[in-house]
Amino acid sequence: MKHFTKLAAAAIVASVTAGAAMAESLYAPNLAYRTGPFAATGIPLMNGQADYMTMLNARDGGIGGVAIDFEECETGYSTEKGVECYEKTKGKAIVTQPWSTGITLQVLPKTNVDMIPILAPGYGFSPMMEGTTFQWAFNMPSGYWDGADMIVQYLESQGDLKGKKIAFLHLDHPYGKEPLPLLQALAEQKGFELLPIPVGLKEMQNQSAQWLQIRRQRPDNVIMWGWGAMNAGAITEAVKTKYPMENMIGVWWSGHDADLAIVGEKGKGYKSISWSFPNLDAPVMADIKKHVVDAGKSQSNETEMKGVFYSRGILISAVLAEGISAAQKEYGVADINAEQLRWGLENINMTAERISELGLDGMIAPFATSCSNHTGHSGGWMLEWDGSAFVKVSDHLQPNVEGYMALAAEKAAEYAGANAPWPVNENCEG
Repeated sequence: MKHFTKLAAAAIVASVTAGAAMAESLYAPNLAYRTGPFAATGIPLMNGQADYMTMLNARDGGIGGVAIDFEECETGYSTEKGVECYEKTKGKAIVTQPWSTGITLQVLPKTNVDMIPILAPGYGFSPMMEGTTFQWAFNMPSGYWDGADMIVQYLESQGDLKGKKIAFLHLDHPYGKEPLPLLQALAEQKGFELLPIPVGLKEMQNQSAQWLQIRRQRPDNVIMWGWGAMNAGAITEAVKTKYPMENMIGVWWSGHDADLAIVGEKGKGYKSISWSFPNLDAPVMADIKKHVVDAGKSQSNETEMKGVFYSRGILISAVLAEGISAAQKEYGVADINAEQLRWGLENINMTAERISELGLDGMIAPFATSCSNHTGHSGGWMLEWDGSAFVKVSDHLQPNVEGYMALAAEKAAEYAGANAPWPVNENCEG
C-alpha cells in the first residue's frame, strides 16, 4: 500500500510538471490600493502579498512549476474603480482579490456568472462562510463575525458584561457596518448596551464629534472598526481625550503598527484581535530576504517588514498558494483554471505540520475549509501595543461559530432571495 501511494504521488507530480511545461503563468491579479486615504494600511499588505509570490517564483519557479503573474490593478479603495479592475482582469484571472467590502459586495453577484472565486481573507460579507450559498466567495481564515465574537468573548473574560456600555466606533462604510448584526445579537444575549458611533469618510482625520460623544457617554469599552486614516485619527483622539487605552479594542484591520507608533508610549494598552502574528524568526522571512529583498525585488523596508500588516500580506498569499497547489494536485495539471481553483480553495487543510512545512511557524493558527465552510474560522490572538510593538496577551482564541451559524444562514438566504435567481451548490455534502 505504501509503495502504491508513492507511485500515485509520483504520477501526480509528473502530470503537474508536464502541465507546467505548457503554462507560462497563472494570472492572479490583486485589486490593490497604494493610493488614497487608505494607502497607509494598504501598502504594507500589498508588499507582503507581492513579496511572498515573488519569493515562490524565484525559489520554486512558482507553484507546481508554473510562475504566478501577481499583477496589481490600483483601485485607491474606490468601489467604482474596483469594479473596473474586476472587469478588466476577469478575462484570464483565476481569482479576484477585491480588497474592500464594498468592492466585494459589488463583485459577489458577478462571480456566479463569470465563475471566478473571490478571495477576501479576513474581510468581505460575513455570511460568505455559508459556502453552499456563496459557492464562489471565500474569506478564510477568519471572518468579521469571528473577530467581533472573539472581542466580546475577551471582554467577557475580564468581567460580566451585563449592564455595561460598549461603544462601536466604526467607519460609515459597508466594512464598518458588517459586524453590526452579530454585535446587536450579542448585546441582547449578554445584556450590554451597544452604542454605534459612525465615522464618515470625510471625518476620518477629524473625529472630534465622535469623541465628544464618547466623553459624554463614558462607555466601559470602545470597539473600533477602523481602516486607513480613521485608525490614526481615532487613536490620537483617544490619547487627547485621555480615554483609557486598555479599554479600547480594534478589529484586525485596526491593529496597524504605524498608527500606534504615532502616539508611541501613550498608546500602551491598546488591543487588537488578530488572526495573524509577525514572527520575524519564521523560516519564510529568511527566504523572502534571500530571494526578494537581497535581490532588490521588494518595495518594502526593514521597519515595515517587522509589522503586523506586512506579515499578514504574506499569509494571504500563502493561503492563495495553498488553494492553487491543492487544485493542481487534484486535477493533475499546473495550468489550472478559475473553476479548479474554487475546488482548491474549498479543500485547504492548514494543519500545524503544513504551516511548519511552509515556514510560517507562529504566524497563523491551523484551519481547514470545505464546500460548506468557506471561512475556516481559524480564530486568533489578542494583541496589545506595548509602546513600541504589538505583543500577544492571550492564548489562542476560538470564535463561537455555533452561536451565529443560524444568523449566517438567515442573512445568506436573505441575500440569495434578494438576488434571485441565485444558484447554490446542491452537491455539497460537507
